[in-house]
Amino acid sequence: MKSHLQDIADVRAVVQLYVDGASGDAAKLKEAFHPDARMFGYIGDMATYIPIGDFIGMVESSPTMAGPNYAADVRTVDVIGDAGVAVLVEHDYLGCDFVDYFTVARIDGRWWITNKTYAHTGGSMPAH
Repeated sequence: MKSHLQDIADVRAVVQLYVDGASGDAAKLKEAFHPDARMFGYIGDMATYIPIGDFIGMVESSPTMAGPNYAADVRTVDVIGDAGVAVLVEHDYLGCDFVDYFTVARIDGRWWITNKTYAHTGGSMPAH
């Protein structure tokens, strides 16, 4: 039981790296995501099907994508063996709200986010 609880804590820590990195710290994002991870989702008609490195590049070039009222809450973590999922609710990222579904895997002894699939649940992106 103790190792299972530790796995849940370790996955929460990896998701927290994402939350901290989303505010402009690309190094934390690189620590959270496996290099081969991908991101999928829609904001209105805009589809996102990209390697995670593209997302990290966007954060590096626009470190203020997380709005001034950005907040995130880890709703659930479910882990069995070396695989799991985490659900994160975000408010005020790009002016929008999201629910993120992270697939996680323990690879070479450490947890990584291997996939981010998101749902746009409210708000609108700023006009360019």
